[in-house]
Amino acid sequence: MTRNAVTRLDRRKLLGLMMGGAAQAVYAKAAFAEGLVASPIPLPRPKDLQLQALPTGEELVAKAGLTGEMAYAVARAHGGEMLEVRDPLRRLPPASVAKTVTSLYALEHLGADYRFTTRVVRTGPVVDGIVQGDLVLVGGGDPTLDTDALGALAGRVFEAGVRGVTGKFLVEDSALPRIEEIDGSQTEVAGYNPTISGLNLNYNRVHFEWKRQGEDYSLKMDARAQKYAPDVKIARISLSSRAAPVFDHEPAAGHDTWTVARGALGKGGARWLPVRLPSLYAGEVFKLVAAQQGVTLPVAKRATDAVHGEAVAEHASAPLTVIVRDMLKYSTNLTAEALGLMATQVRGQSPESLAASARAMNDWARETLGMRHIALVDHSGLGADSKITVSDLVHMLSAPGVEATLAPYLKPIPIKDKDGRPVADHPVKVVAKTGTLNFVSALAGYVDAPGVGRLAFATIAADLPKRTAALARNEEIPKGARTFNARSKRLQQALIERWSAYYAG
Repeated sequence: MTRNAVTRLDRRKLLGLMMGGAAQAVYAKAAFAEGLVASPIPLPRPKDLQLQALPTGEELVAKAGLTGEMAYAVARAHGGEMLEVRDPLRRLPPASVAKTVTSLYALEHLGADYRFTTRVVRTGPVVDGIVQGDLVLVGGGDPTLDTDALGALAGRVFEAGVRGVTGKFLVEDSALPRIEEIDGSQTEVAGYNPTISGLNLNYNRVHFEWKRQGEDYSLKMDARAQKYAPDVKIARISLSSRAAPVFDHEPAAGHDTWTVARGALGKGGARWLPVRLPSLYAGEVFKLVAAQQGVTLPVAKRATDAVHGEAVAEHASAPLTVIVRDMLKYSTNLTAEALGLMATQVRGQSPESLAASARAMNDWARETLGMRHIALVDHSGLGADSKITVSDLVHMLSAPGVEATLAPYLKPIPIKDKDGRPVADHPVKVVAKTGTLNFVSALAGYVDAPGVGRLAFATIAADLPKRTAALARNEEIPKGARTFNARSKRLQQALIERWSAYYAG
């Protein structure tokens, strides 16, 4: 069998999988009807009839029944030849697809082997196990630091011979600017919208758990990880008799105060709440896990200036390659913001806000990746004012060197059957980054299909009026948002199936 014959066979097989025999049915019907009218002799099969039977992109968009705007672009990953577009210059929110830009930005400026380091330093000598001075927990901006890591760090402090201090226990968080929240338009209770600082713990979230006990509830706030789960006092919560809102937050001196509507709790449950005092939170947790190791410390206080002293112990994060992979898989906003801020600082700038750091990243993306219309206001895509075009995303994905750098970190996206179940061994393979906000759904990455090679693509669907209205009502999950997201995802797959079939051969 010749190579061309193999190509044709693969193409017919793929089209059959994609379209379920639709092309053959259309051909049979057309040939039969036309033969009766025009000639008793069978007509020749029209060239590329199977492709003609494929629905167009516009037909797929219409069938999806989405409100708002929908844009897409697809190109050859090698060379960037644009194949098909819809509204390619429309500026729309990228949601977490923005993290692909942040990943490239961080890898370029921090390097694949970069590690964040959290240290414990002392300001005086150790005499009989007691530091003659202060002990300081110094953050390095690590967005992945958790309670178990602090427990291991406390163990190293014990191994270094420290049992206590004569002075203060301080926490130092100047490695990154302190930013109250990623996006001020989000609901207060959104755990994915925490405070950012140079000392972060558990993605700056606290675990809230409640259980019904007779006519009352037991409420618990802890810094949960796999090995350690110490109860904390810096984040406090109490019951309220109000009907709404379910959660309410009020800042107080030295701790976070939450209330929760009693009627919304049911029998029991748990969720993560954002932390607004991250360095003091880390300090309290370190004090608790250090006590379990045999190190006694006073209540943590935030250092007002950079502290200099001799290192006692340190904890290094995983290398940046692992952090980027996990960020793209789990879409952690705090990680994206910490990576972007640190990369901007390494470039020699001192951003005091996410918007300032994002502008530096936008400038770099224009110069390096040809993203002419990029206008992000943060590094995670959470900000309501972030905008991008699908053409910019595809230019980025097909820029020299980007595929080799980015594709290994993207998440496999399975092709699903009509019942929503992943199809095992499907010939079409997709790796991409998803992006989801209320009434915004985006997907960008690479498609591999038989006879096609690798394609770079981006899609964004957004109903901005509905999103704006939901934000104004302070709704965590507004009515219609899940339906919008589900329809968007079905449309994304339908477009990928179209491209995989149409550009085969």
